[in-house]
Amino acid sequence: MTNGSLPVAEMALRVQQPRSNRLLIMASLIGLCLAIAVIVVPQSGSAPPKAVGQAPPLQAPALEPAPGNPVVRMSTSMGDVTFELFKDKAPVSVENFLQYVAEGHYEGTVFHRVKQGFMTQGGGFTADMAEKPTRPPILNEATNGIRNTRGTIAMARQRALRSATSQFYVNVGDNTPLDHRGYSPDDFGYAVFGRVLSGMDVIDKIASTPTGMKGDHEDVPLTPVVISKMSVVKAQ
Repeated sequence: MTNGSLPVAEMALRVQQPRSNRLLIMASLIGLCLAIAVIVVPQSGSAPPKAVGQAPPLQAPALEPAPGNPVVRMSTSMGDVTFELFKDKAPVSVENFLQYVAEGHYEGTVFHRVKQGFMTQGGGFTADMAEKPTRPPILNEATNGIRNTRGTIAMARQRALRSATSQFYVNVGDNTPLDHRGYSPDDFGYAVFGRVLSGMDVIDKIASTPTGMKGDHEDVPLTPVVISKMSVVKAQ
């Protein structure tokens, strides 16, 4: 080796002690090792040392609604989901949704279009794919700045910008193409008006259920996912 450093063997030679001192040090080390072995190795028939327990991982805190925001619970044939509604950011969409809830519109409707990794859509058809009557369409609030990220709920619509009525969808993934990007029909986006507080696992199950064609409709769950009840659990 170069640059003033010494090979390991040469360094060992440089730090060697006289023979008597080395024998004394070796005897001390052997004694220390025997003492450690007596402590560590269990006696015959005794229990082995217990492993140090690891603290369980901390669970993510439950989501809490912002003060003043209404909370709605949706009961389905695959489980319950709770939503917080952003009445300050999407007042028209929230009021519209709450009116349909109060009228019992959603009871007996199904998730009629689901795509794993994309979204689950419901609120407009019964299990036999009969479309329920609705009130007139509402203002599209896609310009409210809330993105279509996983776990948000938004208003479904047709190509016309102001065509949303009762149908909604829950984002299973982060769906940037559905966000507001401009003012053409393709860029205007879809209005997010709430988020899932609990039951996202139910949404994931709904999204992964097998689907097929039913009449003219694609991506319809082969086993209907029925909304049995929708109710307000925290008033605004």
